[in-house]
Amino acid sequence: MIHLKDFWRTVRRTLVACMLGAAIPALAGRPVNPPFVIKHLGDGQSIVQIDEPKKFLLLPVEEVSPEAKLYMIADNDVVRSMNVRLAINKVDYFVPVDLTGFDNKNLSFNFQLIPDSALCWAEMKLSDEFETSNREKFRPAYHFSPVYGWMNDPNGMVYKDGVYHLFYQYNPYGSMWGNMHWGHATSTDLISWEHHGLAIAPDALGTIFSGSCVVDKDNTAGFGAGAIVAFYTSASDRQVQSMAYSLDNGKTFKKYARNPILTSTQRDFRDPKVIWHENTKKWIMVLAVGQEMEIYSSADLKNWTLESKFGEGQGAHGGVWECPDLLELPVEGTELKKWVLICNLNPGGPFGGSATQYFVGTFDGKRFVNESPAMTKWMDWGKDHYATVTWSNAPQGRVIALGWMSNWLYANDVPTRQFRSANTLPRDLTLYTSEGETYVKVSPSPELLKLRGKAEKKRAFKVDRTYDMDNMLSDHAGTYEIEMTVRNKDAKVIGFQLFNSKGEEVEMYYDLAAGKFFMDRTKGGDWTFSKEFPAITAAPVEGGVEMKLRLFVDKSSIEAFGNGGRFAMTNLVFPTEPYNRISFYAKGGSYSVTSFTVYRLGTN
Repeated sequence: MIHLKDFWRTVRRTLVACMLGAAIPALAGRPVNPPFVIKHLGDGQSIVQIDEPKKFLLLPVEEVSPEAKLYMIADNDVVRSMNVRLAINKVDYFVPVDLTGFDNKNLSFNFQLIPDSALCWAEMKLSDEFETSNREKFRPAYHFSPVYGWMNDPNGMVYKDGVYHLFYQYNPYGSMWGNMHWGHATSTDLISWEHHGLAIAPDALGTIFSGSCVVDKDNTAGFGAGAIVAFYTSASDRQVQSMAYSLDNGKTFKKYARNPILTSTQRDFRDPKVIWHENTKKWIMVLAVGQEMEIYSSADLKNWTLESKFGEGQGAHGGVWECPDLLELPVEGTELKKWVLICNLNPGGPFGGSATQYFVGTFDGKRFVNESPAMTKWMDWGKDHYATVTWSNAPQGRVIALGWMSNWLYANDVPTRQFRSANTLPRDLTLYTSEGETYVKVSPSPELLKLRGKAEKKRAFKVDRTYDMDNMLSDHAGTYEIEMTVRNKDAKVIGFQLFNSKGEEVEMYYDLAAGKFFMDRTKGGDWTFSKEFPAITAAPVEGGVEMKLRLFVDKSSIEAFGNGGRFAMTNLVFPTEPYNRISFYAKGGSYSVTSFTVYRLGTN
């Protein structure tokens, strides 16, 4: 007896075998004469010849499949290469290969490492459209995320002529890491984003890793006054630094003809951050090299001189240092400014995996000196805040940071398919002092106030037992901001839970004796994709009678900002339904909630 499923599998494989050397007969939903020809060459190699001009070749992806190598060929020249996890047994989703720009050329693809019996041969198709409407319940409502595909580090963030440019590490051929390009989006308000597709694509020097952009106002490089100049790592067997420039405000980039501009014998040599140093009238580049930073200077953005190194014996060294940034910030309440060196590392974060540390000190154009070499300072105390860098040329002297909202421990495995990963909310950075130490204050950018819609306020109430507020969150569809102030009387622990009808909850509490704020997502929803996901994260807090908290809840994330940004905590969550209830509790005494407001949030 043959099962029906086995029967159809046999039929499917028989049909696929008919593709050898010729177009196949009609399949479900296919024309009798398909617009391409598939030729299998043996040993996992196949040729697909495009016979009908269309905008996209749609490739079926199965994420558990190994990567196959594809070469796109126009008139016998390789014009593009990519790695795609093509469907062997089932289709998870489709990704498009853009075929535009090759009019009057013969297009074909060389596929390698794909068996002749794979399902992809029957499922791939040509189309003039690629459907991008959201199909994900966990896609954020007000955080930036790619329309489709994989995103990690924010790159090249630059402000020019009223527009914020966000470039980012991007895989357009799947929702897992690979095929690194720079994607591009723009905004005039840091809230609503317009997508622009690919900005910088791989070439003979390698794929396009992280980097930065500057506005060359005085034409020091000779590309043109006001050119946006991008610096990025070309990653192949070795990592080298390359440059490209745009004369149309970031719409298109031309790669510098004499790339690479900087090389090294070190294997980890990446993520150039370039700034202008006014005192020395030079450009400064900071590079992540293994577990230290190298600092270079240049007068023309093309020729670079090594000035110093920083890192030995400084901060956390649990993993490779990445994505540096160097910036000058004002110290609140004074006329002083100090320099901050941001250093992302993976692994080695305080709760495992990826995290962002920073150093405060001085910089003279050649050397950075950390004023507190015995301390490790973290910019965010959650588990999902990484690759944090700031906008170049930001208006009004502001320093605005953005991070990647994930962790390398499970970033490829989170329960989304159409896309993976989002950015954190934009955050304005300043400095403050406490007990003789200087720290970075991380405040939600003021533009976020524009997100606020309907507001619900609750009068002050006392908490000495569980206080359940059933209806406060029910109308907010899982996307809201909570702003609260609590005043302690004699409680040892001040806490609350966000929860839903499925019994899923995220608990947050101040432990006054420990001097910490905790967020517990161990019961927050789906964590089955990774045993590394359940976590309780903790941030140090200063003692005091009154504590303020701003909480941003989106479809799959919670960001907490305490006491005006003196601590920040970012964690992903994947509840099966929104957290639409909140309850408060106290241990060892009582406290009062003196103000409590919920705002519905969403993009304009």
